[in-house]
Amino acid sequence: MPSILDQFRADDFGNLPDIMREHAAARPDHPALWQDGVSITWAQLDALMDRVAAGLQRDGVAQRQAVAICATTSINYAVLFLGCLRAGIAAAPLAPSSTAEQLVGMIADSGATLFFLDKGVAELMSGVMGDVTARRIALDESDAGDSFAAWLPANGAKPAPVTIGKKDPFNIIYSSGTTGIPKGIVQSHGMRWRHLAVRPDGVGYGPDARSLISTPLYSNTTLVCFFPTLSGGGTVHMMGKFDTAKYLKIAQDEKITHTMLVPVQYRRLMEFPGFDDHDLSSYVMKFCTSAPFPAELKAEVLKRWPGGLIEYYGMTEGGGSFMLAAHEHPDKLHTVGQPAPGCIIRLVDEEGNEVPTGEIGEIVGYSPATMNGYHNQPGKTAEAQWVHPETGDIYIRTGDVGRLDAEGFLQLMDRRKDMIISGGFNIYPSDMEAVMVEHPAVVEAAVVGVPSRDWGETPVAFVALKEGETATPEAIREFTNSKVGKTQRVADVVLVDALPRSHIGKVLKRELRDAYDGPAKS
Repeated sequence: MPSILDQFRADDFGNLPDIMREHAAARPDHPALWQDGVSITWAQLDALMDRVAAGLQRDGVAQRQAVAICATTSINYAVLFLGCLRAGIAAAPLAPSSTAEQLVGMIADSGATLFFLDKGVAELMSGVMGDVTARRIALDESDAGDSFAAWLPANGAKPAPVTIGKKDPFNIIYSSGTTGIPKGIVQSHGMRWRHLAVRPDGVGYGPDARSLISTPLYSNTTLVCFFPTLSGGGTVHMMGKFDTAKYLKIAQDEKITHTMLVPVQYRRLMEFPGFDDHDLSSYVMKFCTSAPFPAELKAEVLKRWPGGLIEYYGMTEGGGSFMLAAHEHPDKLHTVGQPAPGCIIRLVDEEGNEVPTGEIGEIVGYSPATMNGYHNQPGKTAEAQWVHPETGDIYIRTGDVGRLDAEGFLQLMDRRKDMIISGGFNIYPSDMEAVMVEHPAVVEAAVVGVPSRDWGETPVAFVALKEGETATPEAIREFTNSKVGKTQRVADVVLVDALPRSHIGKVLKRELRDAYDGPAKS
């Protein structure tokens, strides 16, 4: 008997709210969302989505408009996000790690007339809240805004039906890692459908899936696991904040089958003293994305953690993506895999010309799963595109540099903007970082280019040591420079307690670059 998702696949388009209503009808008492021991069933979730959608329509939010959300992950947050989709309204989930000024700018850019938040966000924005014209509603029932419970229409409320098209906005994900107002990436229902419909065999997002997510709901990293679990009729277990001991207890007690983690979380779990004492035999598949995943860490996860391991590489903007089934390709752990189904990948040089297999170039990708564009920024949208000179197909530029091997596996080098040009030579920081972590005392390293009078730029390394280990900056520098080429030699090493990271584990190299004021800088 075909699954509910398979029935929608036959039409080559299905929208998540309709799929979820089918699951609610088929398995009303099955848990859909869980957090801290509290769960709601599929029937309850379906009814709450209707109430949210009806409330949005009552308040005059029209189809294809946006609602702004900024809060810690919670059941109310998830219900709100999903209710927006049922009304054909785009959710704009914003990062609480943003500055208050950025949040004001993103709310304005989204055009939202309703702003859902919690106490922590209200405190962050206390000095600028007067600049926000949207009505505020508190998801945590604090005094941050009107009560969410009181805002919801009465039990049994139903929204006016809407027809959702492929190009209709599903959500607006605002990019991170910028000092100005982040760009809003508009993902369509058609784009999200491609994420749900194109699944490799063995992933197992079926009705018995129990997925544990511990990254925030405003991150596309999380949504890559959150929505497929719901589309398959499974249960999403949510953590408001990642904690190794709590994560492992939930995984064992709830017999978790799937999870999405970023590399720094995998490392913390592997280093946790009690990891091997937990029963994780229920796992079917683990996923990773958003930041470089070292080969040695992948190998350790495969060795000590039951179930498969899949790494995804791609852009929130869509276009091309790669997938590495690490459990099937243990000899390719230094790569991020091969192009995902339906993706066409090219590598291009600085002039936009394709480079041969084996040579280094910027990764550009084409697929049906591509953003509508940057919200209100057609110029930035055009800058993100590479147009094939013969076919006219529009590819998304990743800004990442890598090389493809003969079997189509991609080895990532660096962000194009992180490449160092020293004395006319291109230097890829990842090459030096890979050498530095071979030092027995080093747990992680980041190499950045700083201005140099003699060379234009010169490499400087920021290094964090393993717990209990000691090493001098000079010893690490000598170790590294003895193993790299003459043009790759590191000019200075700075010891840090930990590398600065974004909420999804990406190293914030700009912060390191801006903070450096040592002897290597002219």
